[in-house]
Amino acid sequence: MSTFDDRESAFENKYAHDEEMQFKAAARTNKLLGLWAAELMGKTGEAANAYAKEVIIADFEEAGHEDVVRKVAGDLGDLADADTVRNKMTELSAIAKEQVMNEAD
Repeated sequence: MSTFDDRESAFENKYAHDEEMQFKAAARTNKLLGLWAAELMGKTGEAANAYAKEVIIADFEEAGHEDVVRKVAGDLGDLADADTVRNKMTELSAIAKEQVMNEAD
């Protein structure tokens, strides 16, 4: 195999790894958002974890994160509007990325 083939393979592997890490970080963000929303709704324990799973699943409805924002904001009702949910999601995204990166080490 030539040096070019080796480099190409390395780039492909890095791309696959980066995509996997982004997927894991997005899922973790949704889980953290679900747990945050569950707490606002007064859910604890298994009920909070079950709600967090619902939020993770909601992200598969369409591309982007608006499906999650709609679900969580709709479920929260008067407790938080869509902008509050988006802001919390942005905040939790940084935490989720850090957690996923630390687990990869």
